[in-house]
Amino acid sequence: MAIPKKYSRLITVDGTVFRWRIRRRPTYCQEGSWGPMTFTVEQADASGRALLVSLPCSRPDAFLGERTMAVRPALVAATIRRAIGGGWEPRQAGNAVELDLTDEDLTELMNGRPPVYDVPSMRR
Repeated sequence: MAIPKKYSRLITVDGTVFRWRIRRRPTYCQEGSWGPMTFTVEQADASGRALLVSLPCSRPDAFLGERTMAVRPALVAATIRRAIGGGWEPRQAGNAVELDLTDEDLTELMNGRPPVYDVPSMRR
């Protein structure tokens, strides 16, 4: 299944164009802070396997003010490189490949800098 073009962003990684997207509305579990924030990636010019990435934090629009973070293009690009290095073939047909990232994975993907989390309920 293709990622809708509406509300998605294009990113070029190593000469290949990908489309990535965060859901506009949270799922029931994400809304209650029981599920992680996720984003989906697929190759823009071909149909194939999608990559579903789960982050170790909640969405910023979750009811409970759990920790959250901004998903930046640099993180998406690093995640795509890691998934391809781990065997994800975006042109191959099949079900989505799931990639669950931990805090340590995020630190490694962001060149040794630990992730900066925000707690929405602590904002003024």
